[in-house]
Amino acid sequence: MYSRITGTGSYLPEKVVTNADLEKTVDTTDEWIRARTGIERRHIAADDQCTSDLAVHAARLAMTAAGVQPEDIDLIVVGTTSPDLVFPNVGCLVQERLGIRGCPAFSIEAACSGFIYALTTADRFVVTGQAKCALVIGAETLSRIVDWSDRSTCVIFGDGSGAVVIQPSEEPGIISCHLGADGRYKDLLCTPSGPSKKPTADQPRDPFITMKGNEVFKVAVKTLESIVRKTLAENNMDGSEIDWLIPHQANNRIIQALSKRLKMPIEKVILTVQEQGNTSAASVPLALDVAVRDGRGQRGDLLLLGAFGGGFTWGSVLLRY
Repeated sequence: MYSRITGTGSYLPEKVVTNADLEKTVDTTDEWIRARTGIERRHIAADDQCTSDLAVHAARLAMTAAGVQPEDIDLIVVGTTSPDLVFPNVGCLVQERLGIRGCPAFSIEAACSGFIYALTTADRFVVTGQAKCALVIGAETLSRIVDWSDRSTCVIFGDGSGAVVIQPSEEPGIISCHLGADGRYKDLLCTPSGPSKKPTADQPRDPFITMKGNEVFKVAVKTLESIVRKTLAENNMDGSEIDWLIPHQANNRIIQALSKRLKMPIEKVILTVQEQGNTSAASVPLALDVAVRDGRGQRGDLLLLGAFGGGFTWGSVLLRY
């Protein structure tokens, strides 16, 4: 038994913040941002929108695409690092909003790798027969934990959500999943404080994302290359067999470097970072939905999803769409 994606959906908030808008508030320029990140604009949640709101929008579109109803869903897994509340988890909030009753619903906190972790978890439920129709979501409102006076981070992140429905299949859909993490790098990309960590004189409470960009860049490129090569090797495949590489949309320079190292033409890479910024756990499902809806992602295509995030965490999923 395999699991297969039967529907995709995504949602971006209406508000758009361009590089020109940021030029008015921080010491930066459109040219500087585009040269270093490839980002031109990002979407920002409205004041009355939470992560669960964005997730519900994407979920409904994915369910419609899959032709399933709320009563069909028997598992909900959400990847997010910006939940509405400490608890209930975003999965439960989405479950209530969609009118789904009784099934397991939970969130996974793995930063930008959250959707890959969530999809891997849901796949295990389906292939072992514990779920027959799983809703998997990556959703973020990172704008709530960005310091908008810090030009090193505020130019990078955006809000959004993406979702998929996976169901059992006798033919390979999700072929293999690979996850990893290394907490030694925890201080390179993080939010320094949280609900259970008390502030100290040396480290006062800081709820905003902090990042050592150059160090993150080096580890991200190396690790993404490694996980992609491992995925291909364990499936006795060559990069030329992949129809589309769908990487985490963190930074265009990281994606370009990955493409070059893997000798995969950039034309075979789905790129959304310029329009959406880094949406963390939402970026891979957002890019997947873009590829499906604009016609590039066709049934039967071989897709390789990959992500890298704070923790550090990383993961990949090889699948036949």
